Amino acid sequence: MTERIQQDGRRPANDGPRAAARNRAALVNAAREVFAEHGLEAPLSAIARRAGVGQGVLYRHFPDRSAAVAAVLEENVRQVEQAAEDESATFEGVLGVLTWHLAESAAFIGLLHADRAGSRSGIRAHASGLSERVERALRRHLPRGHRLSWADDLVLSVAMVSAAVIGTTREERERRALAAWRLLGVEVGPVRAFGG
Repeated sequence: MTERIQQDGRRPANDGPRAAARNRAALVNAAREVFAEHGLEAPLSAIARRAGVGQGVLYRHFPDRSAAVAAVLEENVRQVEQAAEDESATFEGVLGVLTWHLAESAAFIGLLHADRAGSRSGIRAHASGLSERVERALRRHLPRGHRLSWADDLVLSVAMVSAAVIGTTREERERRALAAWRLLGVEVGPVRAFGG
């Protein structure tokens, strides 16, 4: 971990719980970026470096890879749920937030294909529960008679779009996701993080 020194040569005061919360948020954001760039098998040390913390801090928050992946997944799902809870939310708007996460987060794509997670990762049941939360958030705003309202069409279309989200850049992944939604005849609102 890089030690910060104030201009007068002293170390800054220990922020205690506030520093822990900031470090955790930085680690989740870094994990999302590193997993998107290098896949879920990226070295955990890369996450610590990107977050600007030492590996000890990383392991205090996330004792293993599964915990880091689960934290990213939880944050992604939480943002989709927050978008759905917004009083001005529309189905298209919530899909825009979902699409942002698809383009931004390799871990999120893995969630939407939970059957591939396998027992190796130890997150299959957790991923399935998170996937159900995404479906509930989307269904809250799915208009009656919408082309995706029949049986499992919504879940299947999200899985199909997520499977199309490949590419080396975030822009390419977003372009492919939007093309997949368009081919399904589904309109998507602005692609953005919730609150962004």
